[in-house]
Amino acid sequence: MLHIDIETRSDVDLTKLGVHRYTESPGFSVLLIAFAYDDGSVKIIDLAQGEELPESLLRDLIDPRVPKVAFNAQFERVCLDRHLGLKTGPWLCSMVRANALGLRGSLESIGLALNLSPDEQKIKTGKNLIRLFSLHRQPSSKNGYKTIYEPKDRPFEWEMFKDYCCRDVEAERAIFHKLSDFPLPPKEQKFYALDQKINDRGVCIDLDLAISATKINDELYQHYEEDFYDLTGIDTPSRLSLFKDWIKKVTGEEVMSITKSNLPILREQFKDYPNVVQALDIRELLSRTSVKKYEAMETLAGKDCRARGLFRFYGASTGRWSGKGIQPQNLPQNHLSDLDTARALIRQQDLESVEMLYDDPADVLSQLIRTAIIPSKGKKFLIADFSAIEARVIAWLAGETWRLDVFNSHGKIYEASASHMFGVPIEQITKGSDLRQKGKIAELALGYGGGVGALRQMGALDMGLDNQELQPLVNSWRLSNPKIVQLWYDAKTMAMNCLSSGRPQKLNDYISCRYDKSILFIRLPNGREIAYPKAQLRPHQKFEGRTEITYQELVRGDWSVKGTYGGRLVENIVQATARDCLAEKMLALDSKGYDIVMHVHDEVVIEVDPDGAEQQLQYVLGAMSEPLAWAPGLPLNADGFICDYYQKD
Repeated sequence: MLHIDIETRSDVDLTKLGVHRYTESPGFSVLLIAFAYDDGSVKIIDLAQGEELPESLLRDLIDPRVPKVAFNAQFERVCLDRHLGLKTGPWLCSMVRANALGLRGSLESIGLALNLSPDEQKIKTGKNLIRLFSLHRQPSSKNGYKTIYEPKDRPFEWEMFKDYCCRDVEAERAIFHKLSDFPLPPKEQKFYALDQKINDRGVCIDLDLAISATKINDELYQHYEEDFYDLTGIDTPSRLSLFKDWIKKVTGEEVMSITKSNLPILREQFKDYPNVVQALDIRELLSRTSVKKYEAMETLAGKDCRARGLFRFYGASTGRWSGKGIQPQNLPQNHLSDLDTARALIRQQDLESVEMLYDDPADVLSQLIRTAIIPSKGKKFLIADFSAIEARVIAWLAGETWRLDVFNSHGKIYEASASHMFGVPIEQITKGSDLRQKGKIAELALGYGGGVGALRQMGALDMGLDNQELQPLVNSWRLSNPKIVQLWYDAKTMAMNCLSSGRPQKLNDYISCRYDKSILFIRLPNGREIAYPKAQLRPHQKFEGRTEITYQELVRGDWSVKGTYGGRLVENIVQATARDCLAEKMLALDSKGYDIVMHVHDEVVIEVDPDGAEQQLQYVLGAMSEPLAWAPGLPLNADGFICDYYQKD
């Protein structure tokens, strides 16, 4: 096993643009490579001063029989692949291992959390050394008008830098050994390899659209500020103290805060002052951040117009991916019926026509963000997603028979839920009916133990429901789904019994848990486990006389105590299982030669040739709907479509 750490330099900001853009720059180079085999001594190669890579090390870097290990292995892999012009691997990532156990943070913070010995911990002066040798600087008389320091410029510090690189290998290796009792399952290693393949492939960006949208947004921003000045005499609504003073002058009422969350309240409060409402509207328009994703797309796109490294493996403790860069999991939805027209107008930077055709040009820009992600030239997007995957998984785990019957037949869970709750024949519940609306909001909000608060948070009041309807809706849903409700209580009982006795417990044929080294592990249907570190039972912080389950998460170096309950445990189990379903299907599709460029929660995006695209769509949908060996009886189904740019159907 080959443990590796490297030090590099580039004129591209790694923290903002990611490792793929960092290594693409002509200013990129590898300065130092420190390595050790198994528990052997650490050696270092000083590439910056002319030392060459030993043939034996080069051979082992590309030998698939020799596992390479690093903390955040993606960085070492991408950098070494670029430097060598070869594909290295396979790679094991000790950071991913730590993340899977609820440990998140830097090499230093995770090392401290695992109580590494002082000799194994990261050298804390490393940041200063990185600034000295790896980061470009503004030339000045103080630094001898240098944009970067070379080893010969600071020989003493350079030797410290080499020691720092070697110590990182020792720290990473110590973390790897500390976590050796909890290795990633072999299937998870395959998922990680696929994740890296997808991140390396990247996705194309329509730079013409992104650049034009940014210019249109700047023009809109200027117009809005001019309108705001005409109303208030203030140059920008970001000057909150002046804005508050103006509101008091106009209305006689004092405003304590102006935030996105309280803007609806303020609009209602000052509805008799149209100019104040208009000024608040302008502030909201100017505070929209989603259009900044266009700027992120521009900077992240490489020379081939592809943005890479957009997904973080094990971004959540459940194993779900999270996003980086343009954050694909957090893109605004599109509801425009004429996306082609809107895209053409933005590409032409025709703001006048946009304002003529649409009530809210800023909203148009927001809705078009997805469409700036496009397939390669001569290709199409095949977009496929699971149908109601979480609702299917929870029904299967709970054994809620009537729901499984719905998913095995027509699949209309909102209508069926309303029918079940209110005793109305499903045929009478149409798409626009109030009952379907109630069924939908109940399904979205109540599956994990949520109550009235969950309904409000999900937008029940905005959907036309009254406050007095909410609790009866909760009661109706729970009465209609007794086995799911029981699953919440059973999950809590399982975890509490495990923590109190220290012995493994079983929830059903698919879910069990164990307690090992202060970690509560919940085993999922496919054999993978999700971890709750430092789990324990303690007196409930809110309800006297009750006991609650707590665990801790390491986030940016600090332990944070979290309380949990049956519904939340079920939510974690369901989302983790849904993630495993998608990962399994992506691995199968990749093995058949499908080029996956993106995936978002329950959705996969594939580049395909236009010829035969519909046939390929049918194959993909069929593959995603096939039963999984480890989930007998789980009714999977998928929908999809072919398109010329990323969008919601």
